[in-house]
Amino acid sequence: MDLTQAKQISITLPDGSAKTFDGPVTGAEVAASIGPGLAKAALAIKVDGVLKDLAAPIAGDAAVEIVTAGHEDSLELLRHDCAHVLAEAAQELYPDTQVTFGPAIENGFYYDFARATPFTPEDLAAIEQRMHEIVDRDETITREVWDRDDAIRHFMEKGEKYKAEHIETLPRDAEISIYRQGNWLDLCTGPHLPSTKKLGHAFKLTKVSGAYWRGDARNEQLQRVYGTCWETEKQLKAYLTMVEEAEKRDHRRLGREMNLFHLQEEAVGSVFWHPKSWALYRTVED
Repeated sequence: MDLTQAKQISITLPDGSAKTFDGPVTGAEVAASIGPGLAKAALAIKVDGVLKDLAAPIAGDAAVEIVTAGHEDSLELLRHDCAHVLAEAAQELYPDTQVTFGPAIENGFYYDFARATPFTPEDLAAIEQRMHEIVDRDETITREVWDRDDAIRHFMEKGEKYKAEHIETLPRDAEISIYRQGNWLDLCTGPHLPSTKKLGHAFKLTKVSGAYWRGDARNEQLQRVYGTCWETEKQLKAYLTMVEEAEKRDHRRLGREMNLFHLQEEAVGSVFWHPKSWALYRTVED
């Protein structure tokens, strides 16, 4: 028996059909075997229901689904990658910026940064423009597994204390997953797109707010940059229009502009009535 012969594996597709491959195969190879159109459109794969990188090796028999635009998991994948592109852009423009974490959230994404100087609206515009440039560079995104101590040393030498601290809190046997995006890299469990070009340009940075490292008010304060990301420019425009219309009807804004009431930090959630609105309120109450 030839022990060097690769073991054949069977890949079952969503329609119930099966394909056989010699030895481990990647999602990209499975997509290419189905057709060039699917290979071009592929963003990621699901292996036995688990979302993985397109380049992830499949070593045994499995049910595989190719994730493309419009798939139920594609939008979260895009938004997660948008957070990474945001972080790369911010560090390219402002090298004194440390990165922490940046997840996908409902309608978009955010990334928490440690930086002494507050981000301004002009900074956000510059970062967003650099993000578009990074997408156009078509930077390859690859996953690497690092030795724990090497990863801690790398981030400490780069001045990325938050990343190093997080790795130190992980279990000793935890796999340290690093995603390299062009010349930039980040600690992340993934999965991610195969390249920045797959992200497209349907995204926009929306605001900056404060946050605390690990969500604890006893820790350092960070700057949280929010953005929204969609599969198409049409979807992005529709979302921004919806937000704009909602803001026009925001009771806090209307109360302020019509001199009816205001809110203030000293009593969060309380309404401070102005004379004419208080008179109206009492009339209705009576």
